[in-house]
Amino acid sequence: MRIPKINSNSYAGRWIGASLLVGVAVPFVLWLIFRKLYWLPVIIGGLGLLAFFVVFAIEMSQDSAGVPYYEKDLRDKVAYDPQTQYAVIRSSICTGEKVAGFKNKKNGQFTDVMVIRTPEDEARFKEIFGLDSVKTEY
Repeated sequence: MRIPKINSNSYAGRWIGASLLVGVAVPFVLWLIFRKLYWLPVIIGGLGLLAFFVVFAIEMSQDSAGVPYYEKDLRDKVAYDPQTQYAVIRSSICTGEKVAGFKNKKNGQFTDVMVIRTPEDEARFKEIFGLDSVKTEY
């Protein structure tokens, strides 16, 4: 069974909320009632927050393992058929913005895949889809 990542769902908010409730709210209410600070809930809440940040840091380092999150499954998500499509970079003559994608050979429909800001982005686009060259259109 695979456990969902905390930074991709609502677990993070619940985890932080529960830790703050146990570590701040409960000790404050106990202090109001008994005028005495009970350290056990404070320690438990603090450990909960610490555990959250450790897990979160680990997940963020796994997510950024050299490939941006939006490129991880790009090849699987974008349907590219070399028989019916060709790779192209659309470049605006006004703004210079470049978008890489695939153009249908029959009807000219363009499917955008990623923004190209640097030559490294273009190289990454070619690498992801196994392309030798990409045509540029203005």
